Amino acid sequence: MEIVKRTSEYTIVKKRNGRFGVQGKGRSWINAEEKVRILKDAGLIKAPEPKPAEPEEAPAEEEGAAGEENAE
Repeated sequence: MEIVKRTSEYTIVKKRNGRFGVQGKGRSWINAEEKVRILKDAGLIKAPEPKPAEPEEAPAEEEGAAGEENAE
C-alpha cells in the first residue's frame, strides 16, 4: 500500500487494486460516509450525485375494484 496523505487525524492509503483506504487514529479503518467525505475533501474521488426520488404510482384500478366488491 502506498501512503497518499497523512494528517494528525487519519492516513489515506492507495491499495494495489487502485482503491483507497482511510485509517484513523489507533490504526482503525474508517468506512462508509465518513470515508467518502474524507476522500472527497482530499480531492481523490468524485461521489455520484444522488438520484432524484421518483414517487411510486399506486395502481388506482386495483384499489377501486376492491372497494366496489366490498360495497356490494
